[in-house]
Amino acid sequence: MLKLHDSLKINASESTKLVSWNMSEDCCNWAGVSCDEVGHVTGLDLSYESISGGIEKSGLFNLSYLRMLNLSGNNFNTTLPTGLANLTELIHLNLSNAGFVNQIPIEISKMTSFVTFDLSSLDFPRDFPLILENPNLATLVQNFRQLRELHLDGVNISAGSNEWYQALSSSLPNLQVLSLSFCYLAGPIHPSLAKLQSLSVIRLDANYLNTPIPDFFANFSKLTVLSLSSCQLNGTVSERLFQIPTLEVLDLSNNALLQGSLAGFGENMSLRTMLLSYTQLSGALPPSLGRLTNLSTIELAVCNFSGPIPSSIANLTQLVRLDFFANAFTGEIPSSNWEGLLNLVNVDLGCNLFRGSIPSSLFAIPSLQMIQLSENQFDGGVPEIQNASFSSLNTLDLQSNKLEGPVPQSFFDIKGLRFLLLSSNKLNGTIKLDQIWKLGNLIELDLSYNNLTVDAKSGNSTRPSSPQFMYLRLASCNFRVFPDLGNQSRLRQLDLSDNQINGSVPHWIWKIGNGYLTHLNLSKNLLTKLEQPYSFPSLRVLDLHLNQLHGKFPPPPPSAEYIDYSSNKFNSNIPQEVDLSAAIFFSASNNSLTGAVPKSLCNATSLQVLNLSNNKLNGTIPRCIIQMRETLGVLNLRRNSLTGSIPDELRGSCELRTLDLS
Repeated sequence: MLKLHDSLKINASESTKLVSWNMSEDCCNWAGVSCDEVGHVTGLDLSYESISGGIEKSGLFNLSYLRMLNLSGNNFNTTLPTGLANLTELIHLNLSNAGFVNQIPIEISKMTSFVTFDLSSLDFPRDFPLILENPNLATLVQNFRQLRELHLDGVNISAGSNEWYQALSSSLPNLQVLSLSFCYLAGPIHPSLAKLQSLSVIRLDANYLNTPIPDFFANFSKLTVLSLSSCQLNGTVSERLFQIPTLEVLDLSNNALLQGSLAGFGENMSLRTMLLSYTQLSGALPPSLGRLTNLSTIELAVCNFSGPIPSSIANLTQLVRLDFFANAFTGEIPSSNWEGLLNLVNVDLGCNLFRGSIPSSLFAIPSLQMIQLSENQFDGGVPEIQNASFSSLNTLDLQSNKLEGPVPQSFFDIKGLRFLLLSSNKLNGTIKLDQIWKLGNLIELDLSYNNLTVDAKSGNSTRPSSPQFMYLRLASCNFRVFPDLGNQSRLRQLDLSDNQINGSVPHWIWKIGNGYLTHLNLSKNLLTKLEQPYSFPSLRVLDLHLNQLHGKFPPPPPSAEYIDYSSNKFNSNIPQEVDLSAAIFFSASNNSLTGAVPKSLCNATSLQVLNLSNNKLNGTIPRCIIQMRETLGVLNLRRNSLTGSIPDELRGSCELRTLDLS
């Protein structure tokens, strides 16, 4: 044990067990060490000890009485040592996420006593996984007759259907836990797996099974976990699968071709987690859903479910997460549905067809952290948050509904709120910036497209507790002047469009975000002057259209993909060196631009829309424009003073959908 201690390379600042080993004490008293009654070391748990090497010469493989070895969560970055085969008494081996790479040595296949065997490797880059090729899976497990748990998640097995199922069914008669996610396995799932009647856990996520779910899975009388997400499953899910009384976790998510419905649930069900998102399951939710009284998580996002939420959902008092996003659910969500769901943390009903008022009982659940009700047809007023200063809410998304009335004052007392999204409703009233600055943890705010007025002159944004936004969208908020955002160092997206802001664009706007601003939308205002320097090294979207900006054409940032200067009063030429190398959309129509169309536009090899119409441009159309014909879909140069002929190659462009040179 002394040699083991001295040989292993560790990061002492992150180790808790090895650094505590006292050489003057009996090693059987050391952290992570277990011994039998005569002092033989039988167990060694050095998981998450920040070990990075030294295992080969450590003396570990001389511990001949060792029955349990756990080295998980380290970073050895080497092949599995063949010396493991010397530990002939080993029953429990856990080397998961320990940084071992390349081929699993054949010597391990000669060990016969394993009860649990875990070489999972999911926490490391996918370029350097453990490989099970020679020996293959069949050779590795051929002597593991006592095995109860097999964990090889993330190991590159690359086995066809006729290999892996036969290896398991013929060699592992006592297997209880089968975990082979991300193993490059191919389907279909063969009926011979039905021989493994002791199975309680089946995890085959993220393989290439390309098969219907076998009916025989419903015959496993001890099954508690069935996880088959992202497996390219198809066909129709058997109703029997939802009626396995022992099943606690069912994950069929991310199988886009999987069909079926939830016909009904029996009495005394054990389901705690049901994940069916991103499938084609459809139909109404049955009233028997309320029988799943142990259910803590139900995720049905992006499916084809319809109809109302059954009132029996009120029986699911253990529910923590409910995600019905992007279905076709209809009807109201009565207050009685939510009053007893006191453990709810996340509720997502977004992108459905719900209507009626939002029940105050939903907003009264003390444990709620996220409410997402966007893109429905909810109407009426917005309920207050009860005891808002003690609320756990961090996300409140009510966008794109028909909500009316003022924004509740209690919203501005939710200290932990990070996302407040209220756009595209019929909310009214005045919000003072002072109220917004109280929400010191807010990183995303969207009040756009309501009947709100945000008072830009109230409040002090420089106080220490003011929020540092990443996304701030205040379109159509009746601004007449710019709100003071000069201290916003984290901003990535700013939208102040469709207001009545006049005068010059202030200098501070070019400094916000510390160079990381990606979206700036100041369109549909009354702006008259754009002061230099206008440089954003990361800007991808710059929208200034429908203002009264005049003077020289402002060179767009080289990183910009969407640039709209249309409907202003720019009256200079377009610089010959203008850089649109990243641009997909560029419009400077309806200005007073003069001079020639610069040849540098031809370097915009990704450009799909080019609109310079309604200006005073002259000269010829650059022949190099034909180089853009593979991507350019819209070319509009109408109402200028251009001369010359249209290049024949441009006439025959297969991508060009709109060409206007009139």
